[in-house]
Amino acid sequence: MDTEAVIVFAAAAEASSLAAAARRLGLSPMLATRRLAALERDLGIRLMHRTTRSVSLTAEGEAFLPYAQAIVESEAAARASLRSASAGVSGLLRVTVSASFGRRVVAPLVPRLLRQNPDLRIDLELTDSVVDIVASGADLAIRIGRLRDNSLVARRLAPSPRLLCAAPSYLAERGTPKTIDDLARHECLVVTGMTHWPFEVAGKERRVRVAGRFTASSLEGLRSACLGGGGITLLAAWNARDEIRDGKLVSLTLSDARPEEQTIWAVYPSSRLVLPKQRLFIATLEAALRADHADLGDFRPERSPAL
Repeated sequence: MDTEAVIVFAAAAEASSLAAAARRLGLSPMLATRRLAALERDLGIRLMHRTTRSVSLTAEGEAFLPYAQAIVESEAAARASLRSASAGVSGLLRVTVSASFGRRVVAPLVPRLLRQNPDLRIDLELTDSVVDIVASGADLAIRIGRLRDNSLVARRLAPSPRLLCAAPSYLAERGTPKTIDDLARHECLVVTGMTHWPFEVAGKERRVRVAGRFTASSLEGLRSACLGGGGITLLAAWNARDEIRDGKLVSLTLSDARPEEQTIWAVYPSSRLVLPKQRLFIATLEAALRADHADLGDFRPERSPAL
């Protein structure tokens, strides 16, 4: 049995698409189709129903899938065990991450990883859209906030505290809010379509309606407007730390509430096998976030008091 053909079958079953499996494996769609057809001829059964856009498993394919997955895992584990630890990891790692977090946190880690692992290649997709990592062929996604897809495997990397921020020029003109209700009297810079900000009040979540004359579809747009004195916005601590230290932004502390904290996650398609390249990237990012989190102590607002 051709192991490479089995790998194509398992990838296509996971993605429900032969084209997506080909992209993930670095193959042409024609070659992936040929390998799947050869596997079916070898086994003497039809494994998949094919359409121009998707594939689905036949009853025989459903029965064969667990064995195929075991073959794939064994093959990858064998390759990993034979690779010398001193040689580093290798191959192409496809990572998708939000644009702001990718630029400010993830991308600066890449040069060191590549220097230490000459055979490693990294493709970093910066997008604020939630990418289907199975269909796109991504190996890993870094996501911030609440996860919605229970079919994926997620590993918690670090907390992501959020801060209310404003430029000194804005506060000099409009004053500094002291309580959560004061926000109603201020220009709040919000993501397009968002009407509420989440806060923690007396240990419970409270969503507060906010409004302003400027909205933007990206956090970078809100951050730029905030730096220009346009109003108050809600930023992740990692996205505002340098500007706060330089005095370009002020972190606001309310007496009765604090912004709800988010979580940074590493998300990948399968729990069955984490490849060395994924493991290395996750460990590197986790260590950087741990150091960064310890360094954010001066900026994190105190917990809101019980009322």
